[in-house]
Amino acid sequence: MKKQYIIPIFVPHLGCPNDCTFCNQKSISGQVKPIDENHVRETVDFYLKNLKDQDAYKEIAFFGGSFTGIPKEEQESLLKTANEYIEKKQVDSIRISTRPDYIDKDILKMLKKYHVKVIELGVQSTNDYILKRCKRNHTYEDVKRASKLIRRKGFILGHQMMIGLPESTAQDEMQTAIDLAKLKPKTIRIYPVLVIKNTELAKEYEAGEYTPLSLQQAVERCKELYYFFQKKKINVIRIGLQNTDMIADPKQEGSQVLAGPYHEAFGQLVEDAAWYDSIVEKIKQFNVKVKEVEIKINPVDVNHVVGHKRENINKLHDLYDVDMDIVQVDYVKPGEFHVKIIKKYADFLEENKKTHV
Repeated sequence: MKKQYIIPIFVPHLGCPNDCTFCNQKSISGQVKPIDENHVRETVDFYLKNLKDQDAYKEIAFFGGSFTGIPKEEQESLLKTANEYIEKKQVDSIRISTRPDYIDKDILKMLKKYHVKVIELGVQSTNDYILKRCKRNHTYEDVKRASKLIRRKGFILGHQMMIGLPESTAQDEMQTAIDLAKLKPKTIRIYPVLVIKNTELAKEYEAGEYTPLSLQQAVERCKELYYFFQKKKINVIRIGLQNTDMIADPKQEGSQVLAGPYHEAFGQLVEDAAWYDSIVEKIKQFNVKVKEVEIKINPVDVNHVVGHKRENINKLHDLYDVDMDIVQVDYVKPGEFHVKIIKKYADFLEENKKTHV
């Protein structure tokens, strides 16, 4: 399977009809200068020149803003430039992200003309009250209509959702996941709400009208959503915002993050937590007190089993007094693991007894 590279081109706030309460696209994307065909060429040429694997699958992705809300002439200019690389077989496809209420048959016809393959919809929530509370200015009906139209016209559908929106509960977010799964997206991105400076949400936070999720709360909520989408065979391609000079630790100079569950490796924390739960569940199935286990995994998964800063190894020892020996083998499929008991607690006690006799 070919490795995939994304060539990101950020179009901050272009096409957005309003400011959602949580949004400041210039801060979120880190992109402040205008986007035109020259910028597209400079960005794509830079990435193509520096890719280590030139045979990889390459995709130009227009992120941020609402791409299909840009004036049609500007859309076509950007797409035409990107499409030149497809025609020269230097790039394999194009993806865009946009709003559900900025999709119709004419727009899709134009996107098809320029070989756009993937369309991601910024859904955020399927609860109309929460959408209105955040000033999204679209509804769940818009999401359903746009999603069905995108799939019917032969595009790959992606969805983006958020956790921790004002007045949103864990139950609301799981319901959003259930609703989205019914629309059959191929991919999903999950973003925890961060309080960004110079937004309406920042004013609510400073006035004590909004309390962001803690890091632990955000990880737990995302973990449950991750489990759900895995079961539905929907690929979770990102959890958490991309780190930039502006999206960084609130203590860091230049960071635009005022508060919220920021972590430089947020997505890893979620996946690590999911791996930890799976390993503990498997150990408990032995129905015997265990002192030491061997975990056989594919090398690509070793970081998730160990955990960020060895958190999973340490937590298993501290909570269950179980030591974990990790063995990396190629024959175990990525995403899977094998558990073998190395030492039962009874054996451990017997060894200690003999040592002290």
